[in-house]
Order: sequence, then C-alpha cells, then structure tokens
Amino acid sequence: MKLVTTLYRQVEHLVHEVAKFGLVGLLGMVVDLPIYNWLVFNNPLVIADSGVGMLHHKPLTAKFISVTAATIATYLGNRHWTWRHRERTGLHREYVLFFVLNGVGLLIAAGCLGFSRYVLDLHSWLADNISANVIGLGLGTLFRFWSYRKFVFREEIELDEAEHTSAPDSPAELDGESTGDLPVVR
Repeated sequence: MKLVTTLYRQVEHLVHEVAKFGLVGLLGMVVDLPIYNWLVFNNPLVIADSGVGMLHHKPLTAKFISVTAATIATYLGNRHWTWRHRERTGLHREYVLFFVLNGVGLLIAAGCLGFSRYVLDLHSWLADNISANVIGLGLGTLFRFWSYRKFVFREEIELDEAEHTSAPDSPAELDGESTGDLPVVR
C-alpha cells in the first residue's frame, strides 16, 4: 500500500492536470459538436441525419469554424483552471501558441474527416462524427495535452536549476571583468 501511495504522490499533479484538461475538453466538445453538426447536417443534437446544412458539401470548413469557437472556450478553461498554477508568459504569446498548436490538433481531426469523406467516400453524420469527433478528436487531444504542457503553459523554473546557476561573486564579475590577481588591461 505504501508503494501505491508513493507512486501516486509522484504523479498526483499529472493526474489532476489530466482530469482538468479532460473536463475542459468536454466543454470544448459541447461547443464544437453542435456547431459542426448544425453547419453540415442542420441538426445540432446529432440525433440523426436530418437534412442538409449550409456547409454540407464543405465539412472541413465547418470543422474549422466549430473548432475555432471551441478553442476560445478551451483556452480560457485551460489558462484559468487546468494550468493556473503554471508560469504566465504573456497573454499574446500563450494565445498565439495555443491557437497554433490547436490548429495542428484541428489538422489531425480534419485529416481523419477528409480521409473518411474523400478516400472512403463516407458521407453520413455517423461517419463524419466517428472520423472527426471520435478518432480525430482523440488523436488531437493527445497531441494538445502534450504540446500545451510543453510549450504554452510551461512549468516554472525549478529550485534545483536555480541552485546550479552560479551567481557573480563580486561587482567586477557583473561587468564581465576578471577578479584574478592580475590587473585588467583596457
């Protein structure tokens, strides 16, 4: 039992981040799925193929629109809840990186959707939702979690790193001068 407790303590922060990231991701799905299905199938509830939406013949465009709306919601959730304990490196930097990396996640989902639509020639609401919103979203989510932790919401510098950085011993070293016994020639 002690081994399990020790192991959990070592990954506890990661477990909490994964859980929060998952809940924020569900919020993103609540935004993404109805918009996509309304634009393509004129049915935001994904109950059945109820017709033709305004972007029925442009599912990738519809996916881009729905993911963009979801990205705004998930940025706010991730910045202010999932990774609120992490270093803040500036709204502009974080927001741009978040959107760029989310764009890669979108390309993963769009690639799955495009493969289903244009290679396998599947055009139903079920095929679209499985390819884009199950397979594509799953793969994109794995990429997003890794990349957001690594590049957008970075961890603060650990104390161990700061201890290994040597501080200047004298004002002369601050100016880049030598503090040896020999005089500095200029």
